[in-house]
Amino acid sequence: MNDPRIAPLPREEWDDDVRGAIASGLPEGVKARFLSTGPDAMRPPNAITTFMHHPALTGPWLSYNAQLLQRPALDPRHRELVVLRVAWRAKAQYEWVQHIRLATRYGITDEEIEAITRGASGGEWPALEADLLSATDELLDDFRVSDETWKRLAAHLDVKQLLEVLFVVGTYTTLAMAFNSLGVELDPELDPASGPAIPPRTT
Repeated sequence: MNDPRIAPLPREEWDDDVRGAIASGLPEGVKARFLSTGPDAMRPPNAITTFMHHPALTGPWLSYNAQLLQRPALDPRHRELVVLRVAWRAKAQYEWVQHIRLATRYGITDEEIEAITRGASGGEWPALEADLLSATDELLDDFRVSDETWKRLAAHLDVKQLLEVLFVVGTYTTLAMAFNSLGVELDPELDPASGPAIPPRTT
């Protein structure tokens, strides 16, 4: 897809609903800079400004996503391993490149990012991380974590963390479908060469 199917909503078209949606679920400093028109203004990501064509949907989604990203029960490193596996399997370049950048903040190395492309058997993962990657693939393939994988995860994660595994996979699969279908373009600061290239789609 060469051009987005729905282009990001330009700042000059933001109304009170859009500004309210931006203010509803983002950290104070970030939303202030997104809403600013002064020299401290920050360009919002293409994903957010594309979704802002439907602010009544995007505002609650930002609040929900803030729980997963800012107040997680699941270790952020583990969350990013799961998100990257979803992005790779879904061939979602926007999600893949965005979360490669996030993953480096949590100690995920270039070698581990490459290994994520091969799944649980693709690297020398600690047992829990291998199980998280296996659970991600099982959810994508069968829409259910197997009994064996669940038992191993439950030996290391509490109930809140187990729930978050399921919701992280589901949330970022939904986002991957949206990014792919809308043709969301990479933001200027995102480097497509920062990790392994997403394989081309056949259709």
